Amino acid sequence: MGGAIGIYGAAGLADVVADGGESAHDGAMTYRRPPAPGWDRFARWPRLWAQSLLIALAGLFVASALVPITVGRGEEAKPPSVALIAGDKAAQAVGGTGPGAGRVRDDDLKLYDTAISRIRHGENYYDFIVQEQRNSSYPVRPGVAVRLPTLAYLNAAMGVDGDASAPVAMAAAIALMLGVIWAWRRRLADEGATESQLLFGTALVFLGASLGLNRYYFVLHELWAGMLIALALGLHRVGDRGRGGRWIGAWAAAALALAIREHALPFVLLMAAMAAGRALVWRGTAGGRAALKEATAWGLLIALFAGALAWHLSIIAAQVRPTDPMGPSWLALRGLGGWLSNIVLSSNLRFLPHYLAGPVVMAMMLGWAGWRSAAGLTATLLFAGYGVMFMVVGRNDNFYWGAMIAPAMFAGLAFVPMAATSLVKAARPR
Repeated sequence: MGGAIGIYGAAGLADVVADGGESAHDGAMTYRRPPAPGWDRFARWPRLWAQSLLIALAGLFVASALVPITVGRGEEAKPPSVALIAGDKAAQAVGGTGPGAGRVRDDDLKLYDTAISRIRHGENYYDFIVQEQRNSSYPVRPGVAVRLPTLAYLNAAMGVDGDASAPVAMAAAIALMLGVIWAWRRRLADEGATESQLLFGTALVFLGASLGLNRYYFVLHELWAGMLIALALGLHRVGDRGRGGRWIGAWAAAALALAIREHALPFVLLMAAMAAGRALVWRGTAGGRAALKEATAWGLLIALFAGALAWHLSIIAAQVRPTDPMGPSWLALRGLGGWLSNIVLSSNLRFLPHYLAGPVVMAMMLGWAGWRSAAGLTATLLFAGYGVMFMVVGRNDNFYWGAMIAPAMFAGLAFVPMAATSLVKAARPR
């Protein structure tokens, strides 16, 4: 008991008890340890839970260091400094620069280049896209194999022309990146990040979002949709039990992401589910009514997208021939390698060898899970959900799907010191 009074003081001990901490005994006296900070999730965990999670994490870190990063037809991807060969598709796939890297275009990107060029010359997207995909030996069945036209029209308006300089598009990419950084700096500050976490987290957001400035991939749908999801996450606020929440900006950014790439749908579904959950928990209060309004807005967005997608598919179906082959299945069951490959190859982690890049992805997840905040919970569910999806669906040549979540994932590293320290402390015998 004397140790506790020596640390907190006799008067301060009563405040610790009032605030609510963990019970401890010293002889006949009972005192309370100071409560863990509200934003530190693992500091409150029971010892058995903490020990179990540490064992699981150890296995994941080891596995992520051993699993190779694969690309294309399953070949092991190398860091760009090793893989770069003029005209080598695998080198291009990991976003390298070097001899020939600025000249050779991937077949997917060539198709998007052609669509943009024909729109700029006054043609309608649906008048040529199915035939263009046939000419390039790309499937048109099922209809979702044909991309939504949104980005093609936006790029045509911004003057995107292959890998050539596109000042308007570059300005838009810079503005979007700065918006993501600003939004996340505000959210980190609003949700309890310490000064060091705020600085480190903002720098990490810049590291993740900087990939959006790669003009080589301006025609890639996942590049823009992923940046918009990162912006939506940064703009969203739950508020104090629903009061003071903000979601309209996040809704608008997510709507544009969904219009560009249907792979943004899991994010929208998660936001709708979480808003509905808050409405249920806070029912009968002002916060509950605000959450219900938000859930309704997300539901409306899902309905609008379903209608737009059905219209898109009907146009494509009218042009499909019985002789058109069915595209290969996305059900690939790549396991942990699929998750890691998508994230690493779609981010600046591609410069690291796989035995370092894989554990970094796992560390990001640990950091997000350890941050006890609305942002931490949403990010953990979002990134883990996409991770499971990448383990189950998507071939090796679909690695660029990882760009849907990679820009915002990096900030999780800012919370790793807190999460790891608290988890180890919680696992120790008291």
